[in-house]
Amino acid sequence: QVQLVESGGGLVQAGGSLRLSCAASGRAFSMYAMGWFRQAPGKEREFVARIRWSEISTYYADSVKGRFTISRDNAKNTVYLQMNSLKPEDTDVYYCAAARGPSGNYNYWGQGTQVTVSS
Repeated sequence: QVQLVESGGGLVQAGGSLRLSCAASGRAFSMYAMGWFRQAPGKEREFVARIRWSEISTYYADSVKGRFTISRDNAKNTVYLQMNSLKPEDTDVYYCAAARGPSGNYNYWGQGTQVTVSS
């Protein structure tokens, strides 16, 4: 089992920055990858970024490429999402997730943290 707890969300003006954190416990070290997703009410969950635990490998959605950076601290079992140049359309609930294998399916999810970008 893996437990994920997100933090760092909040209200920010357009053009501003936020850093989200995802603290992982349990068997997080055995996970294949960690990801960030986002979802607005009534909309489908959207992939944002992914990082591998065991190598420096990252992948981003086109909508955030160049503005968001995913990183990890293995010693702290924590994954971060640095969000710069935020836009009102980035307003969503952001979720951290963990994948056991390379299939693309994420097996564990956090409770989410709200990010609101005002224009």
